Amino acid sequence: MGSVGAKEVPVLLSPEGLRIDGRHLDELRPIRIVAGALRQADGSAFVEWGANKVMAAVYGPREVHPRHLQQNNKAIVQCRYNMAAFSVDERKRPGLDRRSQEISKVISEAFESVIFAEEFPRTSIDIYIEVLQANAGTRCAGIVAASVALADAGIPMVDLLPAVAVGKVGGAIALDLKKEEDNFGEADMPMALVPQSGRLVLLQMEGHMTREELSKSLDLGVTGCRAIYEKMKQALRDRYAGGEAAA
Repeated sequence: MGSVGAKEVPVLLSPEGLRIDGRHLDELRPIRIVAGALRQADGSAFVEWGANKVMAAVYGPREVHPRHLQQNNKAIVQCRYNMAAFSVDERKRPGLDRRSQEISKVISEAFESVIFAEEFPRTSIDIYIEVLQANAGTRCAGIVAASVALADAGIPMVDLLPAVAVGKVGGAIALDLKKEEDNFGEADMPMALVPQSGRLVLLQMEGHMTREELSKSLDLGVTGCRAIYEKMKQALRDRYAGGEAAA
């Protein structure tokens, strides 16, 4: 262990190139997706991704509230991303903080680019994402859950929208950062894309990468998104083949 001020910095990468949880650099955390987890919503999904637990519910198309937001030529897409007060080690203040509002806006814009909103003028498609337990990558887990929930609700889209974070850990590019890597790594880059076309609809980054590292990160992220995409499709197949039942 090294130390920076009062914080101990864990060894993020072993001499053998293994990460703090034993994963290889290009390895995802375990992911479990359940479509149709809530009966009351028009569509829903529950995602367990490493230590993350995220629930998404979709309502609509339905009447717009407040009415002045209504658009005559298309539906509006509204997203509310929230981290429960008990989702992190240090209890957070309940309600939407600035970070949650920013993530809500980013996610709604990502889905606006893939939903056929013009088919439902003067309506609202409402997405609710609740993080029940957090361990880095919650916005990506939220996008995956929301995408499966939208499909479960029958909302027409260009495609499902997988998402994953790629980062720089111990000087190396790594897929799907967990909490310690996110906190003590050199960079974190969440991304979401349309798998068939490869079109990026979300790309953010904190930290620093060289041009070569950025290119490698994008390639690794695309590979990760495609693997997650297969899990999303399987969750929907399980749902409509009578696999997972609604709770």
